[in-house]
Amino acid sequence: FQLQASGGGLVQPGGSLKLSCAASGATLGDYYVGWFRQAPGKEREWLSSISSSADSAESAFYAESIKGRFTISRDNAKNTVHLQMSTLNPEDTAVYYCAADNEEILGTPLVNPDEYEYWGQGTQVTVSS
Repeated sequence: FQLQASGGGLVQPGGSLKLSCAASGATLGDYYVGWFRQAPGKEREWLSSISSSADSAESAFYAESIKGRFTISRDNAKNTVHLQMSTLNPEDTAVYYCAADNEEILGTPLVNPDEYEYWGQGTQVTVSS
């Protein structure tokens, strides 16, 4: 089971990017998926996560720092989870990672990186004019 994050790049302040987390070797819908980021010299920060198919409501969770600007979603046909990011600012500059795990507590966000077993390789997002 492998994850591959993509979609990063250089964007101007106020711009948007859409990140993708594609899975191979398993059905990503069966997994709880989260997005994290890590800026230089900082700890890995949880941003958002989405429940697995075990949750009929497909619950989504967001960190306060990005709530209202980022949206997580699934594309089960493409075995992919997206993170749509808008109104980006220089403080959003970081390497962005997706992660997945086959355990979850319904209705509860998994915010600790140690709670995720599978990780993508990261994609760089740089917000600069």
